[in-house]
Amino acid sequence: MWAVLPLLCAGAWLVGPPACDAAELAVSSLEKFHFKSWMVQHQKKYSSEEYHHRLQVFVSNWRKINAHNAGNHTFKMGLNEFSDMSFAEFKRKYLWSEPQNCSATKGNYLRGTGPYPPSMDWRKKGNFVSPVKNQGGCGSCWTFSTTGALESAVAIATGNLLSLAEQQLVDCAQNFNNHGCQGGLPSQAFEYIRYNRGIMGEDTYPYKGKDDDCKFQPSKAIAFVKDVVNITMNDEASMVEAVGLHNPVSFAFEVTNDFLLYRKGIYSSPFCHKTPDKVNHAVLAVGYGEENGTPYWIVKNSWGTRWGMNGYFLIERGKNMCGLAACASYPIPLV
Repeated sequence: MWAVLPLLCAGAWLVGPPACDAAELAVSSLEKFHFKSWMVQHQKKYSSEEYHHRLQVFVSNWRKINAHNAGNHTFKMGLNEFSDMSFAEFKRKYLWSEPQNCSATKGNYLRGTGPYPPSMDWRKKGNFVSPVKNQGGCGSCWTFSTTGALESAVAIATGNLLSLAEQQLVDCAQNFNNHGCQGGLPSQAFEYIRYNRGIMGEDTYPYKGKDDDCKFQPSKAIAFVKDVVNITMNDEASMVEAVGLHNPVSFAFEVTNDFLLYRKGIYSSPFCHKTPDKVNHAVLAVGYGEENGTPYWIVKNSWGTRWGMNGYFLIERGKNMCGLAACASYPIPLV
């Protein structure tokens, strides 16, 4: 029987009004100029009432970015398409705030004795990592983590890099305790693909970014899962071995308020939790390395190429940062 898990990376379309007692910021002319420039860059348009609220949120984020970047941190923040959103708003639309019990997934990874490479980047090994995609206003991060891992696994095994259908997982994987735009887990999505005769290509099952009826056609499936490897028990050493010797690995972690403004560098946070019940976003580890004595993961996100480092980020490795080692898995493709 499938364990009943809260949902990972669930989305919501409705955004509530700002708190009535929120402190009003005194906005300078320079800050207004930066906001209007940002609006042009990101093609944003607001009603006159919404403009005032978005300006306030933007300026609050702008000041947070400047204060952070003036301090001694391992990563830098920057403006992006989310800079007119509060973190509470962002969570309602892109993340899930309820507990996520990844520990319910049974681990079956048997770590060897090594050795494995001191650093790895599958993007530089060949045409093994698909381009960064954008989940939009749907809590479907789990589907992009899933397809990214399977795309890479197939490419490493066959030399053929596919683009697989996230929308199929959104629409069709509910029987494996996934819930479309309301969230899911990559490990459960791999099981769906394994037991439901494959996954179609994105060209024949295009992404809509919203829940719809299942239109899966087994005859048009182009990728299949032979087995699923789950890495649990907070074991980053096993993750390193898996990424170093096999292929990119899906994992989940807890996003907190400083992460959505990430720009570059090695992300770490003293505010996030390290327990599996707090993770709320799924991504794909495509490599690892070390910089100035700090080890890191190279991670592919699903928020488009304008976010972070062309859609990627680095996160500190070896400390189970934000619970990233509690819910990792990768597929073995049937090829």
